Amino acid sequence: MRNLDFTSWQGLLSTLLGLALITLIGVGIRLLVMQTIQQRRARENRQINERLRTLIAAYKTLGGSFTGNLAVDPRHLRDLRREEESAAEGGPLVALRPSGDRARRMRDATEAALSDVILLGTEEQVRMAASAASDLVAGRPVHTAELVVSLREFIRRVLDLEPVPAQLAIPRQGPARPSSAGRGKGDGGAKPGAGGGQGGGTGGGGGGLMMGLNLDRDPDRHS
Repeated sequence: MRNLDFTSWQGLLSTLLGLALITLIGVGIRLLVMQTIQQRRARENRQINERLRTLIAAYKTLGGSFTGNLAVDPRHLRDLRREEESAAEGGPLVALRPSGDRARRMRDATEAALSDVILLGTEEQVRMAASAASDLVAGRPVHTAELVVSLREFIRRVLDLEPVPAQLAIPRQGPARPSSAGRGKGDGGAKPGAGGGQGGGTGGGGGGLMMGLNLDRDPDRHS
């Protein structure tokens, strides 16, 4: 302030320009620092959101059931086919196939969820998921109730939710049982006449749709 010159218009102008330049530089540095901090926070928020989204999906897969058999069947598809072949020799095969396919799909979903937990979980969750994966490889049935509890507590803590009351008794949770949504598509493809009669509007099986297209292209052939 001692070097400011207000005795002439030239000195006043140069003083104002110097102050404006210093202020502009300070504002630019501040904006640059703020933008850097905002970008870092946005990147951290994206990472947290992606981690939460993945762990919530793993929680729903590993803890989507409260009743029934809560253990994961470790058998592979080749083992199921071997058992089906042996059952076909001594008895009917229809009673074994749906349950075996359902157990196989549950096992595949559980493997994918355990892989996600190993990638993005906490140290305790990674340890439990690795132990469960080792049991699957060794062919031992796997229970995921403890891992589900750890995931639930971690997700609620990150979302700033109240912890589950200790006196609340929550049943043990197991992997979600996959729905048999693919069975309806197979039934639609097994009836080409019905699918062709309805045409492409109902979105039936592939054979029925092609038959409907052929009828439209050559009407005299089937008249």
